Amino acid sequence: MSFDCLPAEVLPDQSWHLKLPEMERSYREEPVDLEASLLQMINDHNHTSAILRERTDKAKKKAIQTAVRVSDLLVNSVNEGVQQVFINEKRIEMEIRALAATIMQFTKQTDQWLTASHAINTAVKEIGDFENWMKIMELDCKRISAAICNIHQE
Repeated sequence: MSFDCLPAEVLPDQSWHLKLPEMERSYREEPVDLEASLLQMINDHNHTSAILRERTDKAKKKAIQTAVRVSDLLVNSVNEGVQQVFINEKRIEMEIRALAATIMQFTKQTDQWLTASHAINTAVKEIGDFENWMKIMELDCKRISAAICNIHQE
């Protein structure tokens, strides 16, 4: 298992599997009878069990501390990303509000331009109508003038 990405203080202790000198059987005088021999074996076993229990407890406590440290590092790492996303979200919301205000302003300006262009179109139509009326009037005046000239010549 690779722990390259973890800081040195949270790396697991790899020395737990080494054989302890205390665990090796002490070579004292060989007991004389079976009962003394069994008692010696029980004492050695109890002593070895106590040492293993103590080492196991220490390893368990260190593993818990390491797990807490790793989880804190992971939470901090994730929180930094979440915080950055939150900041970006707020920026986007501000930009959306500014863009909506700009869109509203452009909509009003476009409506004003449409109103102005409609007024210009109406004025141009009126000018066209006036021009058409003027042509009709000119034609009528020419007819009247021609009729007067015909009457006068007769």
